[in-house]
Amino acid sequence: MFSKVLIANRGEIALRVLRACKELGIKTVAVHSTADQDAMHVRLADESVCIGPPPSRDSYLNIHQIVAACEITGADAVHPGYGFLSENAKFADILDAHGITFIGPTADHIRLMGDKITAKKTAVSLGIPCVPGSDGEVHDVDQAISIAKETGYPVLIKATAGGGGKGMKVAHNDEELSEALSTARSEALANFGNDAVYMEKYLGRPRHIEVQVLGDGEGNAVHLGERDCSLQRRHQKVWEEANSPSLNEDQRMEIGEICAEAMRKLKYRGAGTIEFLYENGGFYFIEMNTRLQVEHTITEAITGIDLVNEQIRIASGAGLSVSQDDIRFQGHAIECRINAEDPNTFVPSPGTITHYHPPGGLGVRVDSGVYQGYRIPPFYDSLIGKLIVHGRTRVECMMRLRRALDEFVVDGIKTTIPLFRDLLANPDIANGDYDIHWLEKFLAAKSGK
Repeated sequence: MFSKVLIANRGEIALRVLRACKELGIKTVAVHSTADQDAMHVRLADESVCIGPPPSRDSYLNIHQIVAACEITGADAVHPGYGFLSENAKFADILDAHGITFIGPTADHIRLMGDKITAKKTAVSLGIPCVPGSDGEVHDVDQAISIAKETGYPVLIKATAGGGGKGMKVAHNDEELSEALSTARSEALANFGNDAVYMEKYLGRPRHIEVQVLGDGEGNAVHLGERDCSLQRRHQKVWEEANSPSLNEDQRMEIGEICAEAMRKLKYRGAGTIEFLYENGGFYFIEMNTRLQVEHTITEAITGIDLVNEQIRIASGAGLSVSQDDIRFQGHAIECRINAEDPNTFVPSPGTITHYHPPGGLGVRVDSGVYQGYRIPPFYDSLIGKLIVHGRTRVECMMRLRRALDEFVVDGIKTTIPLFRDLLANPDIANGDYDIHWLEKFLAAKSGK
């Protein structure tokens, strides 16, 4: 096992990793920008190192400074959390060259799944179902139109190096396709430095289903069920559930085993998430995230398995602590992402928290690094915490969530807590009847647009 882990992240995920390390008896090192010197994970870590000024490029994305912090403190491993450098193959390579373990998959697997075209080809070869579309990059309008004739309209143009909805455009006919191709390429180049795009059949009312996997790098892998992440705004997840209200047990185990078997063939190491669009009983591969997900908490709630603990064990060479037969799904869990944003306009709301009271009680968990008097800096993602609720049934879970939201107090800034109260009052949410477009339609209707 490692003697000291450096946590190359900030906010609630840095605190989450720190707690797992402490439970394993591992010393921790927190790195931070000058804007985060009073952060909770910095206060609780055994050691801390300032790695630069507030802009991410000068601190949390500064590989040189992070490696230097490892050498100064004697850290023998790095946990990247999510975001920032968590899926940066170059970072994993550099750590390896310095004899420091990257707590995550191999650099080769990060590269393989980081490019959307290569990932799709790999998924097909591993037996994972995919959306009909181009076999690789789409180079021109004539090629795009030819593919659209085979798949049928509407189609979706996507950046190969994309994420977060950037470089993603829908087209319903040849004329729209020409414009969508040009716009997607421009956005992709501006956001990712790579204008390569590919094309898929656009599904009308799909749900977003993702499967959590763990592999030991030696050919052993398990799945831990699925999460439903269909409630999204601008391709950003807002509310997640495990298990999905749209799947039955047979579907759950079938797609889970397909994913686990694929990871066995790949000899994948660590935690990963295979994401799908799901419509009319069919699963269609979107991408694989080779890291811990924000919403890993609800999988922990229904399985009782500590995913960060597993990541650390696997990276240290200890292997998986569970087999597929050991994994049981108990009850239902929901996560609400609490952002420092205006709940109506979604404009970020940095500032000082004047009063803070998180909810508690049976089945309620709050992952957050904030506290009363903490000043939320304006430089980073607006996520300030996650409310995770678990119940024996989905109905009980939602009743508990309603109570927990009523208890949650965050004063001094605006948050998205009122949005979740509105969602709980909607019959579609109560019935689990929603898709990836539902939330944006709900918000548009609410604002009168």
